[in-house]
Amino acid sequence: MSQRPPLENPSLQRRLAQEARPYAPHLVALLFLELLATPVALLSPIPLQVAVDCVVHGRPVPGFLQWMLGSHPETPQDLLPGVCMVSLAIALLGQIRILLSTLLSTLTGQRLMLGFRSRLFRHAQELSISYHTNRTSTDALYRIQSDASAIESVLTDAAIPALSSAFTLVCMLVVLLRLDLRIGSIALVVTPLLFVLSRWSRPTLRARSRQIKEQESRALGVVQETLGLLPVVKVFGQQEREEKRFTTLAAQCVSARIRLSLLENSIGLCINMITAGGVALVFYVGISDVLKDALTLGQLLLVLSYVSELYTPLRTVSRKLVAVQAQMASLERAYTFLQEPPDVSQRPDALPIRRATGHIVFRGVGFDYGAARAALQDISFEVDPGERVGIVGATGSGKTTLTHLLLRIYDPTEGDIRLDGVDLRDYRVRDLRDQFAVVFQESLLLSGTIRENIAYGVPDAEPEEIEEAARAANVHHFISSLPDGYHTRVGERGMAVSGGERQRIALARAFLKNAPILILDEPTSSVDRETEAAVVDAIGCLSQGRTTFIIAHRLNTLQGCDLVLQIEEGRLVSFTRNPLAVRRQR
Repeated sequence: MSQRPPLENPSLQRRLAQEARPYAPHLVALLFLELLATPVALLSPIPLQVAVDCVVHGRPVPGFLQWMLGSHPETPQDLLPGVCMVSLAIALLGQIRILLSTLLSTLTGQRLMLGFRSRLFRHAQELSISYHTNRTSTDALYRIQSDASAIESVLTDAAIPALSSAFTLVCMLVVLLRLDLRIGSIALVVTPLLFVLSRWSRPTLRARSRQIKEQESRALGVVQETLGLLPVVKVFGQQEREEKRFTTLAAQCVSARIRLSLLENSIGLCINMITAGGVALVFYVGISDVLKDALTLGQLLLVLSYVSELYTPLRTVSRKLVAVQAQMASLERAYTFLQEPPDVSQRPDALPIRRATGHIVFRGVGFDYGAARAALQDISFEVDPGERVGIVGATGSGKTTLTHLLLRIYDPTEGDIRLDGVDLRDYRVRDLRDQFAVVFQESLLLSGTIRENIAYGVPDAEPEEIEEAARAANVHHFISSLPDGYHTRVGERGMAVSGGERQRIALARAFLKNAPILILDEPTSSVDRETEAAVVDAIGCLSQGRTTFIIAHRLNTLQGCDLVLQIEEGRLVSFTRNPLAVRRQR
């Protein structure tokens, strides 16, 4: 199905109208200020005509101007101060209009852009992990940071000036035709040429702009990937290789930008030459009329000024139609991103949940990532409140996928999962996830302080509660030994502290959240024996009274489990009571 150009796409127009609706008063005020440019432009050449015809050649002042220039002068030269004052007043009015218009345009545009970026960021968080894995998170970053700014350019820098220019064009045309019908008609000869030029250039400009956006996104992806894997790049000595990969993509962007700039400036050259040809034609006809005494010199200057003002909005509209194509390409990318459906959606009548008991049932659950082989097949088991469940299996067998289904990061493609007798899909997503505390295999920390990371799930936690959670996770002593204590910054992804400390900070975060269900994904896989003992100790405390799922390879981590699930190639091959747990209970 062929796509319409964005400016002619009703769907895109409706979306832009929806974005603009909350700022309608600002945009109307901005349009009013832009429209004031028309009377200012109409008044600007009048002092010149009066100076030439009345001051220099002694002709009488037109009646409609006498009130502006004051009492009747004794000599033509007495008009000159009044003419200069009127000229200054018109210039001052024009500058005040420009100042107010610029301030309001900046305010409105920045607020529009902030709201649009926030929408894109919120949607990026709602999309599935697999989406960001397949497309890379850099693509979303580029759309949020770069493409979103196009809405400011389109609405405040293009749409409003285009409407104002159209209004000015009509007014100038009416005035020019009333002054001299023949010259006004001659001035209009160039209009069809400008229309055809802008119409012809739009698809090419839009396609090239879209290509540049995609190339820049890929180049940014190389930077993010390299810096994220910098230890690997350094260890294997691949800095020059990564630099070459980035430079190649960046050079392609530069070449594409140069070609686009050449095309835009070539079109601008054509626009200027077409309007210059129109001015030259009017100038030729006007001078001929002055020589025949059909026009005064002052009238010719006035007509030439209006012709110039007539071509100014024509050039503005033509250039805006050319320049806006890059912005429309960005908006297309941004709205395409917003149309990406999240893998998990909330039903309109979703149920709230305050605190679950932790009774969980899997019934014939299956799931696939779109691959030929299912990630999970026909998984069925039941967990009573407060039980500890160990999950074992080879790498890639589906263990982590099972816990992701519990968290509704994904939804099952077959069967259902019930929490306290209710299908997970019937709960509010936010309420459901509040029932879980999770410690991932890779301890993920934000680049803030230790205090902020522990309190991430409970932002309003008191300092005493944060410290208590740290003590429970056996990490308080380490934090207290740091110069800045709980205010120590952990660096990007927590790399300023060791893997074991990151793991225990993540456990403290889970302690503080105090959720009824706990998920631990390989919590001791990346720590030494001594740290492992402290982590296992903390896990024992944390899992007390909570339904707990522990994914592990090391059997000592599973010693306290009530149930053990063994998953192989996406199937549940055994569901047994842990004999050690049975003896412990006896």
